[in-house]
Amino acid sequence: MYLSVFDIFKIGIGPSSSHTMGPMVAAARFLETLRGSPFNPVGLRASLHGSLAFTGVGHATDRAVILGLDGVTPEAYDAAAAETALARIRATAEVRPDGLPPLRFDPATDLVFDYDRPLPGHANGMTLSATDAQGDVLATETYYSIGGGFVRTEAELAAGDPADQGAERPVPYPFSSAAEMLEMARASGRSIAAMKRANELARMSPAALETGLARIWSAMSDCIERGLATDGGLPGGLGIRRRAHAIHSALMAERGMNLTPPHTINDWMSVYAMAVNEENAAGGQVVTAPTNGAAGVVPATIRYWLSHVPAAQPSKIGDFLLTAAAIGGLIKHNASISGAECGCQAEVGSASAMAAAGLAAVMGGSPEQVENAAEIALEHHLGMTCDPVKGLVQVPCIERNGLGAIKAVSAASLALRGDGRHFVPLDACIETMRQTGRDMSEKYKETALGGLAVNVPNC
Repeated sequence: MYLSVFDIFKIGIGPSSSHTMGPMVAAARFLETLRGSPFNPVGLRASLHGSLAFTGVGHATDRAVILGLDGVTPEAYDAAAAETALARIRATAEVRPDGLPPLRFDPATDLVFDYDRPLPGHANGMTLSATDAQGDVLATETYYSIGGGFVRTEAELAAGDPADQGAERPVPYPFSSAAEMLEMARASGRSIAAMKRANELARMSPAALETGLARIWSAMSDCIERGLATDGGLPGGLGIRRRAHAIHSALMAERGMNLTPPHTINDWMSVYAMAVNEENAAGGQVVTAPTNGAAGVVPATIRYWLSHVPAAQPSKIGDFLLTAAAIGGLIKHNASISGAECGCQAEVGSASAMAAAGLAAVMGGSPEQVENAAEIALEHHLGMTCDPVKGLVQVPCIERNGLGAIKAVSAASLALRGDGRHFVPLDACIETMRQTGRDMSEKYKETALGGLAVNVPNC
């Protein structure tokens, strides 16, 4: 089983990796199919199903599809240019992707939210079609946004996880479970980060790996700084105001005061996470970690370690990210990182487990202690629902990332106090999360049909 660190951590846009990034990526893939086809399309159509329909507007899925069909990608997203493109498309009822002629696409009629017809492969389903001058379909494809910005066609989903196919070059440590990971660590004498690094180097050069890791942390750090510096309201109609800026200003003013209570450190962890998720809610650039809805947990934990833990070494950030990615890959492979599949336990729970593992690793933990840290963090998110008010990634998502970071630090600390031996294996915890997600009512899985989404005023 191989998922790259750059599969787990991807630079994209808010507010959702599955509802914003995924549909935009799907649109790009469909355009690429059309560029290589013998058809001469005149128009495009799109339909959103399941969770993509129910919370699509709140998650900006409509914007993502429109822009994606115009040729915009998450990596190259520019907010000002996007607004200009949206205004043009709505005025002209056409998109202009590179490499294709202008294509008829009226968002008011050609983008359909189909609430009544979920697609069978996944809760986040969408269909894209190309039409001729008479409106007859020339080509169509069904895509599933399976979480974390990952997209699969219907055929790819039926074929199974490509990480299991073995088509690419083999890696030296192909662990597909935590038990295998620990056994390989014992046999090799290597840390989890070292094994993950060796796997990455089987597919890319050392320079590419180090440059990529530095770019990921730079994007995370920049996102924290933007969030801490920005005040004002968040879009969407809830009237939620950004809080990270004011909290951070207060914390800075209190520094060095003898009356500051010890538990204020929790406020620091929370404010770093909230800064990221406020940026995400505003549609800014974030790093999936492993999703946008949980994007604040890992960066907040790294920032806490760098800024508040004596002897923290920035040179170890790569080890943190590699360790976290190893854990995230196990969770995705054996359960899910998608809120639409398993609720928020799969998003913030997974992120907290990843962050706990990374922190334990850079603080000198053994592979057994790292695995224990991940298990503690995930275990205490089991059963957490995904119930965004008004379908927006704001309430309870922003604060939830802060608490996920606090749990990650606590889990790492508890694990480091022990010797790695513990009662519940990480594999058992991941399987429990999978089963819990399978049994969870659909109204608690990113549909905004249950929980807080229906029990508090949303306008």
